[in-house]
Amino acid sequence: MRQKQVVWAWTFLALPVLFYSVIRFWPTLDAFRLSLTDWNLFRPPGYIGFDNYMRLAQDPVFWEVFRNTFAYLILGTPVSLLISFTVAYYLDRVRFMHGFIRALYFLPFLTTAAAMAWVWRWFYQPVPIGLINDVLASLGLPQQPFLRSTTQALPAVLAPAVWAGLGFQIVIFMAGLRAIPSTYYEAARIDGVSDWTILTRITLPLLKPTIVFLVVFSSIGFLRIFDQVYNMTSNDPGGPLNSTKPLVLLIYQTAFSSFEMGYAAAQTVVLFIVLLVISLVQLRILRDR
Repeated sequence: MRQKQVVWAWTFLALPVLFYSVIRFWPTLDAFRLSLTDWNLFRPPGYIGFDNYMRLAQDPVFWEVFRNTFAYLILGTPVSLLISFTVAYYLDRVRFMHGFIRALYFLPFLTTAAAMAWVWRWFYQPVPIGLINDVLASLGLPQQPFLRSTTQALPAVLAPAVWAGLGFQIVIFMAGLRAIPSTYYEAARIDGVSDWTILTRITLPLLKPTIVFLVVFSSIGFLRIFDQVYNMTSNDPGGPLNSTKPLVLLIYQTAFSSFEMGYAAAQTVVLFIVLLVISLVQLRILRDR
């Protein structure tokens, strides 16, 4: 009986294992091999060792893009988590039209990223097209360049990326909040504990697994940001002076515009290592828990 169970288990697991081996694992391993070659699609790959990585270390554009990528991570992750937790915390107390309000917050997560990017791009346009500048002009305030500014372009692109992910994070936070036993809150209120103490000593500590998951999930999402940047800066991909260009967009341009597949593979390996480090940090935090 036990042998039959093992056979049936591997029978059902065979298709997913095959899928991940062919679609996920093999391309990942092959990227390491390609990163050691000089290949432009027009001739067979030629082995050049670690020249692509040395070129990366000396490429100022790569380091600028690398800095932009971590700017998305450092700014986007805490802002999105703070907003989503605040909304989930108070939305959990709402009873009237709770499901409808929650669906409204979740709707952006279901919307195509390209469509949202073009809507936000319209918001940022100058008067009389752009909605935000129209509001600023009606209030007597100066117009803002937004996507045409080297300092404002990255926050302008980051805003719709944060907004798009709020729905998913709110739903996960609400699930975590409702998983906390109500007896903790009842005991705390009987003892006369303040709302702030309940939040910091009961709610947040018991939400740690949820917070860890969302931190890692959001971090990976911001490190891989592409759709918003590509669609909102399509006239000048990456924004003015590469001020909004992330690593994924640089990989795309290197591979499919310059046809430097080996160099693009080296950039992909760097991104993979960054994502792997984040995943290992997640496992470390969960183990400490």
